[in-house]
Amino acid sequence: MSNILIIKHGSLGDLIQANGAIQDIKNSFKTSKVLLLTTRAYLEFMSACPYIDGVLLDKRLPRWNLFYLNDLRNLLSRYNFSHVFDLQNSKRTKFYKKYILKKPIWSSSETSLNEGEKLSDFNEDSVLNRMEKQLKKSDIIIKNTKKINLTWSIKDISRNLKQYTNGEYILIFPFCSKKHIQKKWPYFQELIIKIKEIYKNKYPILIAPGPNEIIEAKKMKAKIVLNDNKSIDLSFLVSLINSAKYIISNDTGPAHICTHLNKKGIALFGNHTTAKKVNIGSTNFKTVTVNQLSQLKVNEVIENIKNDLD
Repeated sequence: MSNILIIKHGSLGDLIQANGAIQDIKNSFKTSKVLLLTTRAYLEFMSACPYIDGVLLDKRLPRWNLFYLNDLRNLLSRYNFSHVFDLQNSKRTKFYKKYILKKPIWSSSETSLNEGEKLSDFNEDSVLNRMEKQLKKSDIIIKNTKKINLTWSIKDISRNLKQYTNGEYILIFPFCSKKHIQKKWPYFQELIIKIKEIYKNKYPILIAPGPNEIIEAKKMKAKIVLNDNKSIDLSFLVSLINSAKYIISNDTGPAHICTHLNKKGIALFGNHTTAKKVNIGSTNFKTVTVNQLSQLKVNEVIENIKNDLD
């Protein structure tokens, strides 16, 4: 029996979007053990994923750390992988191919190019289209790559929600990575105030901040969802989104979850990318795109909310 390795370090949104591809890979190697190499942030979450047989930790230390590289090489060599599916497609994983995992058959963006096609052109396509093309080049049967199923990660959180609400709620994700501050709409505080004016106490407003967002979240006029004063885990996050009446989000990881759960809500985009390229948006989870997020007025967002909730 051969072993198959999938590499996906993150981010959250990218990992969520890779779930369909991971499922297709597993279905194509039913008699093989399929393992995922990922980072500590997603280790526990993906350990519950039914599409893989195990999760391996990559600490992603600097590549000049020879002790780390040797430990990683020893870890991966134990499994004698026949195939590697590089869904990260980063400089780091390209390095792994050259120095850490030389023997397996390797699938990546570069191995998926048609004759004469440039990698830069390939990367202009949407995330899920690129993933589909990559798997097809490796003769993977495509059924789920663009139909991500997250039901495996949903749990009953009704008891946990009682401290925040006894009914329906609006969930807001006003943050983004510090590396991508251009994704952040600056008027969420004003939006919260406006929603409360319109709907009174009908819909409590909840925020689920990440570890580095808790202090900022506490300054906003909303209920902060935490677990023992810490950020909730990813399974709780997916379940919280799944139970929400409506979600408003920046272009960030939770917006991908909303899309694939087809939740009612809206994602806000500036000109940093397009919703189509990152595959955010569905029949219920809509997107609004403007040239500059600072130009998007609160009343414009409110109108979109009212169309769905009134």
